[in-house]
Amino acid sequence: MIITNKYGISIGLALAALLVIPASFAADTKAKEPESNINTDWLKNRFADDSPENIKLRSAPGDPVAGKEKSQLCQGCHGEFGMSFETMIPNLAGQYGKYISKELRNFQSGVRTHQIMNAMAATIADDDLADIAAYFASQQKMHSDGTDLNDPKADVGKNLFLHGDMNRMVIACTNCHGVDGKGRAPNISMFPVIGGQKEGYIRGQLFNWRDKQRHNSPNAIMNRIAEHLTDAEIDSLALYLSTR
Repeated sequence: MIITNKYGISIGLALAALLVIPASFAADTKAKEPESNINTDWLKNRFADDSPENIKLRSAPGDPVAGKEKSQLCQGCHGEFGMSFETMIPNLAGQYGKYISKELRNFQSGVRTHQIMNAMAATIADDDLADIAAYFASQQKMHSDGTDLNDPKADVGKNLFLHGDMNRMVIACTNCHGVDGKGRAPNISMFPVIGGQKEGYIRGQLFNWRDKQRHNSPNAIMNRIAEHLTDAEIDSLALYLSTR
């Protein structure tokens, strides 16, 4: 069955068909366990799809080796391996290379605005863009350290992420962003990795989507979803996603 909301968005089989994940992209259960001694069993599951094959898929078409040197300036804010130290600066580790490139092009064109990023993006040549994106994409996926994993303040956000609220036409986030927000599949770069992203950054972007200050998602889907979210729901979603 296809349900069409008042904005003309079709939900159901159409969405399911778009987001089918081939069996060949199943998680690699033999991924190397991280060295951290914090909640190691939980962390191992978060990194389960960081296999060489999947990393290559999400990094394409750039050269991550060349991108490491070219991204030196980016590393000053986003961290050497794409894990930033500031809550308002996003992690880039394990993000889809094509998604990073798309966002940088949006900053270059002014479709997306940020005082620092518009200026920084303008300095990146087209030949270097894919390599820089591939470097960050090739890193182990962004993650939290497991702190506050079961914080009750995140329960509302968890429910919205997993189930949505179709009475308000709020589609479950997992439909587009995958299990724990780690992405749908290595080759589906339209919807970014958001699990393990910085709490402050997620909160700020959801407010930007809701307030129409940002409008570069496919078919403005994020604006249409975020406009129905309350401040408290946004806070809870940001907390929940930051602990994945």
